[in-house]
Amino acid sequence: MQMPKYVEVVEVGPRDGFQNIKTPIPTAVKLKVIAGIIAAGVKTVEATSFVHPKAIPQMADAAEVARAVAAAAGEGFRPIALVPNLTGAKNAWAAGIREVTYVISASEQHNLANLNRTRDQSLADLAAIISELPCLKVRLAAATAFGCPFRGRVEEDLVISLAAAALKLGATSVILCDTIGVADPLQVYNLVGAMQREFAGVPVGLHLHDTRGMGLANTLAGLEAGITTFETSIGGLGGCPFAPGAAGNTATEDMVNMLHAMGVETGIDLDKYLETVKIVREEIQQNLTGHMAQACKYENL
Repeated sequence: MQMPKYVEVVEVGPRDGFQNIKTPIPTAVKLKVIAGIIAAGVKTVEATSFVHPKAIPQMADAAEVARAVAAAAGEGFRPIALVPNLTGAKNAWAAGIREVTYVISASEQHNLANLNRTRDQSLADLAAIISELPCLKVRLAAATAFGCPFRGRVEEDLVISLAAAALKLGATSVILCDTIGVADPLQVYNLVGAMQREFAGVPVGLHLHDTRGMGLANTLAGLEAGITTFETSIGGLGGCPFAPGAAGNTATEDMVNMLHAMGVETGIDLDKYLETVKIVREEIQQNLTGHMAQACKYENL
């Protein structure tokens, strides 16, 4: 088994995790969690989402969170925000964010449910973002890359055609998202291989949900296929609000534990990170799906 020496962990809890929580989270608590994540050694955090507050009220403080995180960013730290359109991208830029995630679903049906537009309309908006904000780095998050709640299994050619169109417009990287957590390890391995053959040299990452308990198994398949960037969420929080039945993400602490056990470096101090998991459990949501917060510690293990 060939493992990479280092994996980049992209923490998406403050965005993907928090957006599903109905009770408003005080901005100060959000910033405390983000500060704890950074203190543990995480270098890339998706801090918030510039969606309309009517769509996701939890993100109404996006500008405030983004400004605070961007201002506190030290050397080597990358604050990222999700943006749904040109207006969101402009607001993110004004708040000091210089790298964003832009979501388009591989499945036309999910794109319509999630964003109320076709894939082509989303690509047109991506073109406008890159044209009007040429210094803004844009990552394509290819949602429903493995399965869609409205059409079932998603064919590889739909994912590849979406990635090709976005990269042609100027997207800098592609994140393959298992939005509803239905992928299996062989499917992950095969899709990653197809992407690498089609787009040699393009950074590709994985965003894997754990709806059916396959998050770490699919992570391992991604590692074996050569992926070294993974998006995960503190405590396993998250899930797409517009995908029926979609549960949480792979827990960051569980993935980091697995990687460290296999000798793969992440730059993250797991004990410090678990201190922040405790804050999430005590101040945001008591029931978390991650295992490491409850796991017994053994000497030398």
